[in-house]
Amino acid sequence: MNSKPLDADSTSPPPPSSSANWKERIFFPTLLAGFAGGGVGLVSKHRIVHGLPNISATYATNSAIVTACYCGAREFVRVNRRSDPDDLMNSAVAGFGTGALLGRLQGGQFGAFRYSIIFAVVGTTVDFAIIRLRAQLMRIKEDILGYREKEGGWFKLPEWSPIQVLDEEALAAKEAHEKQLYAQRAVCELSKDES
Repeated sequence: MNSKPLDADSTSPPPPSSSANWKERIFFPTLLAGFAGGGVGLVSKHRIVHGLPNISATYATNSAIVTACYCGAREFVRVNRRSDPDDLMNSAVAGFGTGALLGRLQGGQFGAFRYSIIFAVVGTTVDFAIIRLRAQLMRIKEDILGYREKEGGWFKLPEWSPIQVLDEEALAAKEAHEKQLYAQRAVCELSKDES
């Protein structure tokens, strides 16, 4: 049994692994693609022939499989290249490899070449759009949160509303007024009891 003395560095938590955010980068896109595929199956022209549940399940499954393969390959390339998650070269290489593999299974050598080009272009384009969209959404979120902090909340009741949200001073004044009314009622009830 080999025991090492504890030093200051051994008590610190281990660094996060390279697959710490796999849910965000692989699972959620796969789930989203499955739902989108199921939605496409709902409006497919083949739903009459094959039945709505069957065609929706087939579209959802195929979309999820393709997305899981692409996202997994993209993360594999990212880890091996030791690059940034937003590097579009990861998307291009993963799309080319995934398209070649799935195209070979689907349509032979010509299908592998055709699918690899399609997957590389579409995957890189979608990742580029998501990167741009994420930046815009973060900017909007910061604007909303900044407004929320400045204005006291995202929902503000109109002044004529009978429901009012009171700040600390108004709340203290209200409590003092209620105590004064309670004391007056107690005096009135005491005088009624005496008479």
